[in-house]
Amino acid sequence: MFRPKSPKKSVSQPKQRIGRRRRSSRSKVREGRDGARYSLGYEIYNSDAFEWLEAAPDNSIYAVVTDPPYGLVEYTEIQLAKMKNGHGGVWRIPPSFDGHTRRPLPRFTVLTEQQKEALQKFFSRLAESLKRVVVPGGHIFIAANPLVSHLVYQPLIAAGLEKRGEIIRTVHTLGGGDRPKNAHGEFPEVSVMPKSAWEPWGLFRKPCEGRVQDNLRKWNTGGLRRTSAGQPFRDLIESSPARGLEREIAPHPSLKPQRFMRQIVRAALPLGKGVILDPFMGSGSTIAAASACGLRSIGLESNAEYYLMAVSAIPRLAALDVPDRKKNGTH
Repeated sequence: MFRPKSPKKSVSQPKQRIGRRRRSSRSKVREGRDGARYSLGYEIYNSDAFEWLEAAPDNSIYAVVTDPPYGLVEYTEIQLAKMKNGHGGVWRIPPSFDGHTRRPLPRFTVLTEQQKEALQKFFSRLAESLKRVVVPGGHIFIAANPLVSHLVYQPLIAAGLEKRGEIIRTVHTLGGGDRPKNAHGEFPEVSVMPKSAWEPWGLFRKPCEGRVQDNLRKWNTGGLRRTSAGQPFRDLIESSPARGLEREIAPHPSLKPQRFMRQIVRAALPLGKGVILDPFMGSGSTIAAASACGLRSIGLESNAEYYLMAVSAIPRLAALDVPDRKKNGTH
């Protein structure tokens, strides 16, 4: 598996077998002198995504699955400190409901025009980097938000990546649909915005070399893996939020459930060959899902706290028993 050049030497990666499920409880994880963690199925780095991508060879990544910081400001040290202290800043701290503590959510309605412009520049830079390192026909799954998805998608299209649709994750939570702030009693029948019940994942592809069948033969990419011979991968997936044991294992504010992530990573490599990259892995849900599906992956995370969380969480998330990942589109 590829590792970018580093000023420090690193240990060699153990040989890997594609298509064989890695049992996390038996995996041996080693730490190289460059600080990266290596296992039989994945590599993770406490690294800035752009620095890592700059060192990566052309055509070395076969798919990208990621949930980026698409507000940019929400994961700064100041905003994270406010979230942890209960003073949200850009994070909305919902009140408890029926005895349950509700998770903080980023408020993208508060982004300024300057922040929106910075968001587009961020994704322009990301798009150019990914277009170079992803193989022809490789797919990019990128989580977004209904309020800012247009700012995320436009730079990817401008960079020459083909928009292939959206994966709609229907998710029902207690958030959204709130009455006017400090005027609940005055306007009891008014919601400021609709209660959000879905999350868009943009689906993009680096142009193929020739026909899809030719690209599949040469690069093992170009299409999406079907859930079965008679059932194509569908773009509507019902998905509950990550709860219970998953959230205990990885208490990241944007944790995605394994039930959902395993369907995505499985579809990303149509022939089950190649390497999946998550340049903003957080607590490692993408990497854990790939590991559970017997797929190779690389994860990058610049935040040291979340990187250490991923080190512990990935093998435990990968070992979780979830419903059949092949039944795409179901809850």
